[in-house]
Amino acid sequence: HERRYYISSLAPDAERLASAIRQHWGIENRVHWCLDVVFADDQMRARTAHAAHNLATLKRLTLNLLRQDPSQRKGSLKTRRLIASTSDDYRAELLGLK
Repeated sequence: HERRYYISSLAPDAERLASAIRQHWGIENRVHWCLDVVFADDQMRARTAHAAHNLATLKRLTLNLLRQDPSQRKGSLKTRRLIASTSDDYRAELLGLK
């Protein structure tokens, strides 16, 4: 058995609490996990001034561009990121310049 404890100002309603917990983990799985897999975000060591925040913003922007790929290119987000890093045409397509 596993037990999880949560602190909340919500009323003790099991359905509502379960929904809030699922929403939290949904965000974790959609954004944070993707950033870690696609950009190795957990390995980032930027620690000076605003570098970490600026890089995180750029990574989220890039992730959103890859998800909204107009060409619907096949492959994982990581593969499409690698293609975008080497192909000027694909990068222009992602940015809406073509």
